[in-house]
Amino acid sequence: MRVISGKNRGTKLVAPKGLNTRPTDDRLKENIFNLIGPIDKDAFILDLFAGSGQIGIEFLSRGAAHATFIEKNFNAVKVIKDNLLKTKNNEQSEVFQEDAMAYLRRSHDKKFKYVYIDPPYDDKKILTEVFNFIKESDIIDIGTWIIIETVADMSFDDIDIYKERIYGARKVIIAEVNNESDISR
Repeated sequence: MRVISGKNRGTKLVAPKGLNTRPTDDRLKENIFNLIGPIDKDAFILDLFAGSGQIGIEFLSRGAAHATFIEKNFNAVKVIKDNLLKTKNNEQSEVFQEDAMAYLRRSHDKKFKYVYIDPPYDDKKILTEVFNFIKESDIIDIGTWIIIETVADMSFDDIDIYKERIYGARKVIIAEVNNESDISR
């Protein structure tokens, strides 16, 4: 597992040991960032269920302004912090050890341009709950991209899909908040 582009290109990252994390492989990660295109340099990133932190770190390497990592496992949080130090991205990031929904329910003072969701065990219930909460929260604005990684055969009736691609056993869905009616406040 490595950073594939940007200022940290080629830096090897570590994954938490002994956990059920499934780091996104480099080929899939490259395809995800090809779908997204150039990263907004003022972008704030939210990496939910962050695992090793590699997706948020990839955003930072490609020029994003700030990344927030949410991971409830203590060992994974330690790995994220180590990876951030290794890539020298710790100054432009925050790491929170807590449940994704607990983090989302708190009041926030920033809006995220990109939200990455890859729940453990590809749990559709958790994914749908998180996605629906985000759509109604104050952390997104017009132009926010919500990126979901899940298993290829999972389908959703309640997600307005902007882009969707299947890569082997994995599916990437991008939902974009296009107007005020997409934000239920």
